[in-house]
Amino acid sequence: MSTALPAQTSASTDAGQASAKTVHHAGLDRSGKTRKGKASYYGRKFYTKKMADGTPMDPQSNAAASKTLPLGTKARVTNLENGSSEVVEIRDRGPYVKNRIVDVSPKTADKLGLKKDGTAPVEVKPVEIPQPDGSVKSGTGAAETRHDKSTVGSQGF
Repeated sequence: MSTALPAQTSASTDAGQASAKTVHHAGLDRSGKTRKGKASYYGRKFYTKKMADGTPMDPQSNAAASKTLPLGTKARVTNLENGSSEVVEIRDRGPYVKNRIVDVSPKTADKLGLKKDGTAPVEVKPVEIPQPDGSVKSGTGAAETRHDKSTVGSQGF
């Protein structure tokens, strides 16, 4: 009987933490709708620090941070000043600066052309959004991503 008690305590603690996380992230946007705002990128002080998903921040990755998109979301970020576009994976929370909707890795910032000024107006189109039941919903960026892949395939690349 004494072995059952610790298991119950552990299970109830896990359940409490799970519901706390659910409450904390109740404001997540799982709609898949496009959003516009400003993007910035991770500064050097964040390199190798742990992100919200538990992995270290890799400046050469396609990692990104969002306050509203669920972790694991894949999204197409387009720089509205130059048209450059990259697919990122939301693996962290932030940015914690007013009017910014996404932080991207330095590598992605280079590809988007936003390292010079540090920020840029962007459009964020979710491609794949993880749902609470474990399924994945297609977002507004899914059709573009499929189109890009079919175009590449038809050109023989």
